[in-house]
Amino acid sequence: MEKATVTIVGAGPSGMATAAYLHSLSIPYILLEREDCYASLWQKHTYDRVHLHLPKQLCTLPLMPMPSHYPTYVPRRLFLDYLNDYVTRFHIRPVYRRSVEAAAYDDGEWKIEAKNLDSGKVEEYRSRFLVVATGISTDPSIPEMEGLGSFTGEVLHSTEYKNGGRFGGKKVLVVGSGNSGMEIAVDLADGGATTSIVVRSPVHVVSRRISAMAIALITYTSVKWADIFATMMSRIVFGDLSKYGIQRPKKGPYALKDEIGKYPVIDAGVVDKIKSGEIKVLPAISGIKGKCVIFENEEECSYDVLIFCTGFNRSTKWLQEDYLLNEDGLAKIAYPNNWKGTNGLYCAGLARMGIYGAAIDAQKIAHHIKSQI
Repeated sequence: MEKATVTIVGAGPSGMATAAYLHSLSIPYILLEREDCYASLWQKHTYDRVHLHLPKQLCTLPLMPMPSHYPTYVPRRLFLDYLNDYVTRFHIRPVYRRSVEAAAYDDGEWKIEAKNLDSGKVEEYRSRFLVVATGISTDPSIPEMEGLGSFTGEVLHSTEYKNGGRFGGKKVLVVGSGNSGMEIAVDLADGGATTSIVVRSPVHVVSRRISAMAIALITYTSVKWADIFATMMSRIVFGDLSKYGIQRPKKGPYALKDEIGKYPVIDAGVVDKIKSGEIKVLPAISGIKGKCVIFENEEECSYDVLIFCTGFNRSTKWLQEDYLLNEDGLAKIAYPNNWKGTNGLYCAGLARMGIYGAAIDAQKIAHHIKSQI
């Protein structure tokens, strides 16, 4: 049994931010991580060309700004350099390969059981405070789909995709039209694949410039005015995308983000490729037979590869309290009041507010713990 003032579960950016703040306040903690590295999504499960989709000022972890020479939209390689420097500066040393199995509050402290994935043994940790920082991108999700098991080609999740190099000359269907799906589709087309993408529901597409200006409007005015601006400018810049199979939602892009956590797509070249026919937009899938995919418009086409960019599941069923997180493992209370439960329970980065929100959560959590001790 090991004991510390605070136990943090998850060594992604949210857990790292919390650890750094606790370190700065000289508060002892244990950081448990089920993978064999920190920020495992960024280190092991992102595609090569990915960039932060928001300006670097909104993706900075607390207490250490990104270098001034970094570009506004930071590529994966530089972001990993930043995270490496962050870990070194704040002496962050996670306990790796520990999968939390149960956590319960009893007699004034949290008792956490974690399986050592190397030895198979269950270890016990105790602390006065518990911070859940397991992230919104935890377990890759591929939805159930009629006939998917019969598909004779290759099936992979976006977390397994690196680049389009090995897909040249193949027919590839990307399922999912968020930022990852759209950018992977561009990468595939650049790599010589015959690329299609399923756009099942309406989606907002904005440019980086429009996004940055809209975020500034949110800061100085309101979400309403940011939505009006972003929608108007997107119509001017991209025109009517409905003729290409992309419908615009009735609600504005940033109202949707606040309401259901759905971010607008930041255009990384996908609109031009859709308009030119390099990427074909298709509706939802109704079924699969062998290599043949059948769509809701009754169109059928065969593919060599299916790439699912369909997000993640989150599981915190090990937490034997249900007043802070919902069944999806996200904060029940909306930002900015999402971070604090009772009995010394907190969550960081689980309000769908990105790294910016996680950094603010970490600051609030650390200072609140400091006030309690």
